[in-house]
Amino acid sequence: MQSKFLLSVFLVCLCFMMNINSSYARDDGYANERDTLSVTLKEAEDLFIKNNLSLIASRYSIDQAKAQVITARLFENPQLGYETGLYNTGTKKFFDMSKENGQRAANISQLFQTAGKRNKNIQLAKINVQQAEYQFFDLLRTLKYTLRTDFYKIYYQEQSAKVYAKEISSLSKTLSGFQQQYAKENIALKEVLRIQSQLYTLQSELNELKDGIDDVQSEFKLLIRTDAKKYIVPRLEFNLDGKNVLQQVTYKNLLDSAYNNRYDLKVAHSAVDYSKLNLRLQKSMAMPDVTLSVTYDKQGSYIRHYTGLGISIPLPLFNRNQGNIRQAKIAIDADQLALTQQEEQIQSDLDNSYQSADRLERLYNSFDPAFKTDFNHLIEEVFKNYQKHNISLLEFLDFYDSYKTNTLQLNNLQLNRISSLEQLNYITGTQFFNQ
Repeated sequence: MQSKFLLSVFLVCLCFMMNINSSYARDDGYANERDTLSVTLKEAEDLFIKNNLSLIASRYSIDQAKAQVITARLFENPQLGYETGLYNTGTKKFFDMSKENGQRAANISQLFQTAGKRNKNIQLAKINVQQAEYQFFDLLRTLKYTLRTDFYKIYYQEQSAKVYAKEISSLSKTLSGFQQQYAKENIALKEVLRIQSQLYTLQSELNELKDGIDDVQSEFKLLIRTDAKKYIVPRLEFNLDGKNVLQQVTYKNLLDSAYNNRYDLKVAHSAVDYSKLNLRLQKSMAMPDVTLSVTYDKQGSYIRHYTGLGISIPLPLFNRNQGNIRQAKIAIDADQLALTQQEEQIQSDLDNSYQSADRLERLYNSFDPAFKTDFNHLIEEVFKNYQKHNISLLEFLDFYDSYKTNTLQLNNLQLNRISSLEQLNYITGTQFFNQ
């Protein structure tokens, strides 16, 4: 009775695993049918600069800011007025346009800004252009960082996926052999189920890894704006094994570079300059502007065909722009505080990232360069010894699990190390590393 129960369990598990295997076969077939795009990091960056929609939209913002400079340069339009009589009580006529009795009057006036208001508005518009350019380059810095880190994520996660695929293929062959041996009653059912369980675990982990790769692939393809159906295959063109990258530049140089090249910091500096210039503008707004005018009146004045020259100026008795001036002063203090805070944040971020990059570099360089090759050779020998029954099933699976774990950790360590260097590039605003 017990043997029949175990046989039933075995058949159910076998059918279940066959479904899983066929499902993975369909998935792999679909992946193989997909068009691939093999790119180096340099090629990906070129596509990104050329095609990225966010960068294109940001360039339009610069053009819009430049258009505001044109507007600021323009003078005020002159005002032209004309007047005619509605009703002439002498001739009893409406709109009397006769030569002798008709009334017509006209005037033209021009506003002249004082205290350098026009020049200050031009300078403010130019600062807006400068800020738009800084914001464009800061967006470029941020998106480029995302692009480069995504590139490395895809590459190293694909290396980990190959480890899973190799182990799944090997265990699938082992399972097939076990099933044949079980049919001949040479091995126990529990050994078949143990292999099946391990295979199912690996397939589930690979599926989760592929889901993560697909997410990064999607983001990467949006950045370079390529066909969503294509599958990105990164090509790595450099090797950091055994290299002490951080020794190429001092910490002080990194900090100086961040202060000099971070465009978001330049935006903060220009915000202070804008507020200071705006304060000068608001103070000049308290100075009244002058309007000059020329008037002609045919017969509505004390003489016929009157011509007059006029000047008008508002008296700054009540409104001397006090509120806007005070607001501009507060804005200077607020922008200066924001600038100081950002400088301190940069220093804190750099110190934290530098320490992390240093630890990862030391850890990675402490590994024996031959470790990966030796470990790959070892697992091949383990498989051969298991086929020869020199080691038990549990020892075989333990070796395989250790191989997978160590290989994945090594891939993650390489990814984390390069990502930490990219983080330093991002913080400093300069491509010191991984050029």
